[in-house]
Amino acid sequence: MKSEPASAPSATFAVDALAVRVYPNQQALARDAAALVGAHLQATLATQGTARVILASATSQVEFLESLVTLEGIDWPRITVFHMDEYLGVGADHPASFRRFLRERVESRVRAAAFHYIQGECLEPLDECDRYTRLLQAQAVDLCCLGIGENGHMAFNDPPVADFRDTHTMKLVQLDLPCRQQQVGEGYFPNVEAVPKYAFTLTVPALCAARKLVCVVPERRKAIPVRDALRGPITTACPASHLRTQPHATLFLDADSASLL
Repeated sequence: MKSEPASAPSATFAVDALAVRVYPNQQALARDAAALVGAHLQATLATQGTARVILASATSQVEFLESLVTLEGIDWPRITVFHMDEYLGVGADHPASFRRFLRERVESRVRAAAFHYIQGECLEPLDECDRYTRLLQAQAVDLCCLGIGENGHMAFNDPPVADFRDTHTMKLVQLDLPCRQQQVGEGYFPNVEAVPKYAFTLTVPALCAARKLVCVVPERRKAIPVRDALRGPITTACPASHLRTQPHATLFLDADSASLL
């Protein structure tokens, strides 16, 4: 299936070391972000033969991932895919499972070399952290595609647990209330009591260790965390503010998420 051509941004600027691109709508954002990712993957495969990618699982990523999996010219059989978080105690077929999200939207659409998933229902969570850490550290990660949560989190690095100097690659964390409320708002749980209180997450340094960061943040509900990340101090009170220290990162916004800038 042939993808639509990429769209030019309506504005580009930098905040500290972070490149920012703003688009008139989510569709244009998704097409251009996918085109940039596709070009990076093609260049990586041309120079080293294989690539390793971390993908985010969230409703804000759906259009971007759709554009990515329909993009021509990506040799997926040479690409290994990881994800960045999963609820503790949730099985792979649960409607809220991030494994299910990526299986349905990416794995079932492309023939990647491998998909490495976090086993949320494991019996030994610390052993699972060690297992997944070994997989990630076996080789450098070439690309991380992430989003920003309504509380400013990246993956499940919520403000109370985010650590910009974390020495862990993956850890088990307690989810804060705004994060759990977001999961209810996105329709995966009937109420906040049903949302797991704990989850696995790659840490902020682990995400940022990728050779390239592409942060896709559409929708008006993200306008406040985007404003805080770009206009406020660099602090774990808004973990996404750390992106401003990452010269290999690009933040993609639409008119709605950029509306408070």
